[in-house]
Amino acid sequence: MRRKTFDLVLTAGGGMLVIVLIAAGALGLWGYNYANTNVHNQLAYQEVTFPTMAQINVVGSVNWKERSFISQYAGQEVLTGPQANAYAEKIRLDVWSLPYHGVFSKVSAAAIAASTAAKADPTNIVLAAQATTLSADRLTAFEGSTLRGLLLEAYAFWTIGQVALVGAIVSFILAGIMLILVVLGFIHYLRVPEEVQFPRTHTAS
Repeated sequence: MRRKTFDLVLTAGGGMLVIVLIAAGALGLWGYNYANTNVHNQLAYQEVTFPTMAQINVVGSVNWKERSFISQYAGQEVLTGPQANAYAEKIRLDVWSLPYHGVFSKVSAAAIAASTAAKADPTNIVLAAQATTLSADRLTAFEGSTLRGLLLEAYAFWTIGQVALVGAIVSFILAGIMLILVVLGFIHYLRVPEEVQFPRTHTAS
């Protein structure tokens, strides 16, 4: 095989790889923008806002124990993945004081049992109070679990977007390196004599 033919094949292959890497980078950027835009829009629709710094600094309050990771977002609306993750953790701590630490299935089962017991003994004030309390706890656990799930899902999509961005950057960098190699290969193709073979053949002297 002539060396010029070999160089041309490698250069053409490198050119194709450059196109593939640029396409991969473009798709990565599209995925990043799509994920970020949707996360922002979905979170904006929920209209969730962090407590203000004044509320966070109330010693002994629910917000006080969460100050280490929500202070940086004080008073802000939840619009980004990291904010969604922080607020989801806030919710987890908020419902921790509920029966069964706010696990909805367990709180719901307890509420149903208490309601059944209260109906069986309608004159029992204690059972009625327990049923009312657990019913309220059940609603709180449900709302907290639902919102926390939505926020964590938003955070997951945001993370996927960040991965897509990193992938896009890497693809563009590799495309740039490969483009340089393609240019160098083409220059070598132009300079190599027509008669040069690849691999080189050595004649016995």
